[in-house]
Amino acid sequence: MRIFEPHIHMTSRTTDDYEAMAAAGVQALVEPAFWLGQPRSSAGSFVDYFNALVGWERYRAAQFGIAHHCTIALNPKEANDPYFRADVMALLPRYLAKDGVVGVGETGYDSITPAEDELLAEHLALAIEFDLPVLVHTPHRDKLAGTRRTLDVVRESGLAPERVLIDHNNELTAKLVLDQGVWAGFSIYPDTKVDERRMVLIAQELGTEKVIVNSAADWGRSDPLKVAKTAEAMLAAQIPQPEVEKLIWDNPVTFFAQSGRLELDATKNSELSQGNSILRGER
Repeated sequence: MRIFEPHIHMTSRTTDDYEAMAAAGVQALVEPAFWLGQPRSSAGSFVDYFNALVGWERYRAAQFGIAHHCTIALNPKEANDPYFRADVMALLPRYLAKDGVVGVGETGYDSITPAEDELLAEHLALAIEFDLPVLVHTPHRDKLAGTRRTLDVVRESGLAPERVLIDHNNELTAKLVLDQGVWAGFSIYPDTKVDERRMVLIAQELGTEKVIVNSAADWGRSDPLKVAKTAEAMLAAQIPQPEVEKLIWDNPVTFFAQSGRLELDATKNSELSQGNSILRGER
């Protein structure tokens, strides 16, 4: 089955991961902007990072037949840094207008602070201005409270709920999110968040309408093949194949197609305008 991986941080992954993902059926992905494992020292590092997301990483993915897209934001983990916050937010319009950028994100909550409140509202306003969907990160701690606050801020923003994907849900938050008409994302992880078995039970209870699964693989212990493994677990649990295909392809395509920039032909990203290359030496 073909797979659309809707949330994975390929900047932190190797070419071996790309190769394994392609072999597992991944044909397209979205890479949300996030932190780099340690605090950045200046706004300039965001410029280089965003440039890599809209250029280099798209090219790298295309070498394996995978169509790469990204979302752009000042991530919530760094939203509380007062030193470069305004400078980074001033950069975002430049990148939100670029090809391959299919949403605003990750925004949302890390520690549920007033600064994160303000930044989430600013990001939602940018989504309205640029006519883009939004990917929202829910906190790892106090998830239920953070999810409720997220839904409040979304309502206050005036952004249509069908243009919002609230991610990292679990059994406590899933129905709350879906009942509000927004999309519910589930990150499948080896140790934390939700595993394949729990995701099967959630799908059996809530169905697959407006439900999206992802691996959210990053610098830590994670697995870029978790969407494929979740699909296998669902088929083994007798969930009909059309429902599984809806979960791993149709739903993320439907959500991110709202950007008007989804391009599922990876060959269009196979050359770098600056002439850079990952090819080395003779073949």
